[in-house]
Amino acid sequence: MSAMLEVHDINVYYGAIHAIKGVSFEVNDGEIVTLIGANGAGKSTTLKTISGLLHSRTGSITFQGESITGVPANRLVSRGLAQVPEGRAVFLQMTVEENLEMGAYTRPNAEVEPHLQRVYDLFPRMKERRKQVAGTLSGGEQQMLAMGRALMSDPKLMMLDEPSMGLAPILVEQIFDIIKTLHKNGTTILLVEQNAQMALSVADRGYVLETGKIVTSGTGAELLDDESVKKAYLGG
Repeated sequence: MSAMLEVHDINVYYGAIHAIKGVSFEVNDGEIVTLIGANGAGKSTTLKTISGLLHSRTGSITFQGESITGVPANRLVSRGLAQVPEGRAVFLQMTVEENLEMGAYTRPNAEVEPHLQRVYDLFPRMKERRKQVAGTLSGGEQQMLAMGRALMSDPKLMMLDEPSMGLAPILVEQIFDIIKTLHKNGTTILLVEQNAQMALSVADRGYVLETGKIVTSGTGAELLDDESVKKAYLGG
């Protein structure tokens, strides 16, 4: 299995605060890989660094065999890297369909309609709500919209930042069912998630971040069974 994403020895600072300390990991083609950890562990900062919103002082980031270190975020989308941000960040004054069309801005016009149909097949509720203003959707519907918008760019790697945050348990189940469907359909996924139980149950592999460092890694099953992980993140 070939590595789609390789992160090597990144160190990221917020002013004098050393937020990410020598983090290295990889995501192989076709995998779901999850980063778990407590609030402030550096999970979201890691994703933002990969997607070009933050910059590392050291190391390298390679995507599909090419260095993307220092490449601007807007150019990464057309290379096949899409991020669903924490807090959804949908365009609240625009309709569902307009939000989705924004996600396809790097694609040729001829691809927009087929991609829309794919998203509507995956998220039937988005089709029902397509003319509705995004700001009037529920939190779960906005999360589906944010995921659909990212899919419109036809990503090779989809990065999800806290997709279950603030959602009722039944909606969390729905979101994770969609993640499993995306994976089955061939999308490689890097998942940042505080709900470690759900994340590890769908992940091929996982990495545990504590105060900006990776402290443990393994398959999803291994980490679910790891006593230190159970105690810290699974209520065991």
